[in-house]
Amino acid sequence: MHTLRSRLLLCVAPMIAPLAHAQSAPQTAVVEAYADYAHQIYADCRRQAEQLTDAVDVFVAGPSEKRLAAARARWIEAREVYGQTEVLRFYGGPIDNAQDGPETLLNAWPLDEAYIDVVRGNPSGGILQDAARYPNLTGTVLALANERGGEANICVGWHAVEFMLWGQDFFDDGPGRRSHTDFVDGCNPHAARRREYLQVLGPLIVKQLRGLEQAWRPSADNYRKRFLADPDSAVRRILTGMVVLSGFELGGERTAVAYETQDQEDEHSCFSDTTHQDFAANQRGILHVWRGTGPGMKGCGLRDLARVTDAALADGIEEQLLATAKAIQAVPQPFDQAIRGADDSKSRKALDACIDSLAQQTDLLAALGLVLGYEVPVKPSDR
Repeated sequence: MHTLRSRLLLCVAPMIAPLAHAQSAPQTAVVEAYADYAHQIYADCRRQAEQLTDAVDVFVAGPSEKRLAAARARWIEAREVYGQTEVLRFYGGPIDNAQDGPETLLNAWPLDEAYIDVVRGNPSGGILQDAARYPNLTGTVLALANERGGEANICVGWHAVEFMLWGQDFFDDGPGRRSHTDFVDGCNPHAARRREYLQVLGPLIVKQLRGLEQAWRPSADNYRKRFLADPDSAVRRILTGMVVLSGFELGGERTAVAYETQDQEDEHSCFSDTTHQDFAANQRGILHVWRGTGPGMKGCGLRDLARVTDAALADGIEEQLLATAKAIQAVPQPFDQAIRGADDSKSRKALDACIDSLAQQTDLLAALGLVLGYEVPVKPSDR
């Protein structure tokens, strides 16, 4: 079994002499297509989040198992789109800049459920039961409470909605099984506040996504305009997002950590058992940027620039990206069961192969950075 240190991909790239940067025209085409993708994918995700919010409103108006199932389905659909935006992170852009990046309000994890609501072994904790400190459950109040006192004190974003819809997962054969009666007056003493809390979370997600959509909107004085003004720097940022997501985040934090700890708390979407969907969507986002085939793009991706510079390396990256997508699909579901058992079990071996494939993918993308003349960081703190 590999150690976690080796999984975090220190990227010993091949000794390739950096070539002169590619001509500005190919760079510009790649950068413009990437910006189009960012704008479109955030717009698509914002619309999905609005549909989730509508489904939650219907559920809250008259809680039932059928309406709860409908809200869960909307969450899963929205998350599949959001997962394809993760490649747009890790270089201090609109999503995660140190000043006002909203990433921690959208996708922070792992989440300490006890910070929000009643959990097994702690029947009296959580913001929901603390009406004295939190009399008004507004978006502003919850955003300020997010990560207060610790990174696990997450109370907003996708995973907060996930926890509210599914509850804790104590089951080997599926996700959490929160009952709709948790939201019904007379069935649960905190039903009214639970309804109020859940109804606030969706609009807050929509607000953050709308801001990201606007940051990438064409023909505006925004981040996109500054991004396009320096194609050389922009290509480096594009590669940084791909490398850090592939290696440090997806290959390390989201898979290797869980592989080694075998702890469900280290699973990305642990309440809904949709972690496999997260991984596939993350990889799909990398492929979109690489090929230029994502929503809003006009067929010009980083692959086009790579082929001009080093066709053999470009072909190798294409092959490895597809191999990694297959390796992700080969990991058995649900993920919290795949991480358990002996190292020679089928599920653990499949996950181990997936982590190895991500490592190879990351090394090749980092090597492309050297060929293009960039020193690409391999973890967020290096940017």
